[in-house]
Amino acid sequence: MRRLPTFIVSAALTLTSPALAEDKATVVLVHGAFAGSSSWSAVIRDLDRNGFRTIAAANPLRSVAGDAASVAALVASIQGPVILVGHSYGGAVITEAANRSDRIKALVYVAAFAPEAGESSASLSRLYPGTTLDSALRPVALRDGTRELLIQADKFHDQFAADVPEAIAVLMAATQRPIAEAALAETSGKASWKTIPSYAIYGSADRNIPPAAMQFMAERAQAVKTVVVNGASHAVMVTHPREVAALIKEAASGR
Repeated sequence: MRRLPTFIVSAALTLTSPALAEDKATVVLVHGAFAGSSSWSAVIRDLDRNGFRTIAAANPLRSVAGDAASVAALVASIQGPVILVGHSYGGAVITEAANRSDRIKALVYVAAFAPEAGESSASLSRLYPGTTLDSALRPVALRDGTRELLIQADKFHDQFAADVPEAIAVLMAATQRPIAEAALAETSGKASWKTIPSYAIYGSADRNIPPAAMQFMAERAQAVKTVVVNGASHAVMVTHPREVAALIKEAASGR
């Protein structure tokens, strides 16, 4: 049986191995909506064992431009090359953040959006049939008249993490981060994947983003490598951390 990670609440996770190689790129992991930095825990452990410095960024989930600025500021504080890894909405964030740095070596999309200029996460999720996310959402009205979105707790397992044991999915639902509704509708700017090598991995049983949409985005970006994990849910980094980490290592090596 696959060993699943223990979830912890954290603004950002950083691990460095005692045997950290000086010439290796730093891996910056950007979570998406309805998740948090701890969703990368098992991926971080794998990368750390292989001498990579990893940073799980705390994605504000407020706007593509603002969230990208936050990630870009983090990248600016890092010396040397950087691999940007984004999950779900985090893919839109790394696509924009990469436009603000000349040290991004590769982009890795983990069950993620890879938007073209003028596209949004919401528009891409409806490009092909298959998403059931809308019926699982719980909107929360804010005082400024806007709304943020969560996945209903009793639907989280089936919607977001169907291949995760239910007890762990309960913890994931309780610690999920809400996203501003406007962030999902915000259109993207320049598509950095046109000039930066990209890699993609996603599950064939994803219910948040239709697999057909992710295949389309990977092919459009001319991804160096695309991995489809049979039966994996949207939480592919939780249930298949080895496969996700392996792709990140390939991106770092330039293969």
